[in-house]
Amino acid sequence: MRRRNLLRAVAIGAPLAVAGAVGVGVAAADTANFKVMVTEQVQNKVMVFDKNAAFSDANRYKSWSPGTGGWSNLSDCRIRDTAQFGAIGLAAASGGKVGIWNITDEKDQELNDVLWSATPGGNPHALERIPNVGAFVAASSDGFLTVYGPTAVSDPSTLAKVQTVSLAGAHGVVWDPDNSLLWACGNKVVQAYTVSGTYRNVRLNASSKKVALSGLGHDLQPDFSNKAKLLVSDSYGVYSIDKGTLAKTTLHTTTRIKAYVKMSTGEHFYVRGDNAGSRDWGSPTVVFSQSADRTRSGAEFYKARYYTTAYN
Repeated sequence: MRRRNLLRAVAIGAPLAVAGAVGVGVAAADTANFKVMVTEQVQNKVMVFDKNAAFSDANRYKSWSPGTGGWSNLSDCRIRDTAQFGAIGLAAASGGKVGIWNITDEKDQELNDVLWSATPGGNPHALERIPNVGAFVAASSDGFLTVYGPTAVSDPSTLAKVQTVSLAGAHGVVWDPDNSLLWACGNKVVQAYTVSGTYRNVRLNASSKKVALSGLGHDLQPDFSNKAKLLVSDSYGVYSIDKGTLAKTTLHTTTRIKAYVKMSTGEHFYVRGDNAGSRDWGSPTVVFSQSADRTRSGAEFYKARYYTTAYN
């Protein structure tokens, strides 16, 4: 595929920094053989693999299967550290649900490992945790962010919806610990939000920091090679954004990139919607710039993540 080869060939620059601390016992260090976390929508599972091994059932490191219904078409996954539970998984599903599950010693986990879930509505595409205040923010592509605040930071069962913020085409959210900002991407924009209040009084407030995109924003992630940068994909390409100056640099002009991650080793990997199969927005292949691509027969991957609890 010509576009894939072009994206593989583009230089991204030398690694600048190793990613931050990772969850004990669950996340590999940022090395040449890291672990990749994917949402696979046909079997509707979150799965974790070593990137240097085939993405087969026999090679799975972890999996989480929430079932269907509101959990159908899993659209986002990531892991975060908590004081109470250690590492937890975060997920959003286009079927309507967002939630978190407890990552235990089990190899295969299910719906009974869920610690909290909610139905924000509007085709959920991402979920992020704001540390210290224990709040969560969901992005729904129908045009809004939903903020959930707890009465006890250590008890996710106390989370409840406290705010809805309009953002057309909301697809991605990521916490920026260095600037204490929540960044979100939507239709033709990346917008930063400040966070005020605690517990049920936590609120998002749009800041002056925003960056224009050419199309609908799809994925928003930290740049693990440079803490000063964010990475965002839209309908037309992949871009680097300087969080301080807001300068935007085009990295690739490949279209329909649904997930994009850049490591401190210089390697990047991505999922590109292939306009084929049962879900034309997904692909059976995760493409790697410095390693063998990983194709799982019959799969439809939508998101691929570096398996770490680090925010950047």
